[in-house]
Amino acid sequence: MARVLDTSETGPGIRRLRIDAPRVARHWRAGQFVIIRPTDLSERIPLTIAAADRTAGWIEVIVQAVGRTTIEIAGTPAGGELADVVGPLGVPSDIEAYGHVVVVGGGVGTAVAYPTALALGRAGNRVTVIVGGRSRDLVILTDEMRAAGLEVVVTTDDGSAGRHGLVTDALAEIIEADPPDRVIAAGPIPMMRAVAAATRPYGIPTMASLNPIMVDGTGMCGGCRVRVDGEVRFACIDGPEFDAHKV
Repeated sequence: MARVLDTSETGPGIRRLRIDAPRVARHWRAGQFVIIRPTDLSERIPLTIAAADRTAGWIEVIVQAVGRTTIEIAGTPAGGELADVVGPLGVPSDIEAYGHVVVVGGGVGTAVAYPTALALGRAGNRVTVIVGGRSRDLVILTDEMRAAGLEVVVTTDDGSAGRHGLVTDALAEIIEADPPDRVIAAGPIPMMRAVAAATRPYGIPTMASLNPIMVDGTGMCGGCRVRVDGEVRFACIDGPEFDAHKV
């Protein structure tokens, strides 16, 4: 059992949970995730670790309540308990001094992009984060990233916040004005596919964070298999980040 220390609202139906998980916090690196089961009868849900404190022994996850199990996780109050929190799982993000890195987050996928963007900034990169959402209330974590010194560009489908348009519109302008050294995308599959299409002609290394269905998180079930450059890989143990031009 893992105790929930605190919860807060990040957006409509989106909750941020701080969880007592000292072993996970001790070994976590940006880009890794945990698999959470809120009760003994629940399914297992993979969630990116948004933040962690090795000394205090807690991790934070951000969950959007869209189905039975995510509603159960999001509804767990401070002081409540989760049946299982397993991790850290997956391969950490490659954090190096690349130069200028553009991180693209779509909707709740911004929660996946967030810890990697912060880690890249701490590594000395100039980081531009493009955050997209259907509307203002679905644009998340922008204040936290600006507070960390990252440049943040907001796009919304309806124009209610930032610029009216898609994340790829903003990305195209950045590429034209100041081609980045690396691009990382996390969000809906069509968005990541469009990001890969935008960077491919320029040969800009681009990573996509994939989140297919997972069960055990150890590569045994095979549910999260993806094809990368013609080879079968597993998102849980080989990912979640893959070369977007080869997926």
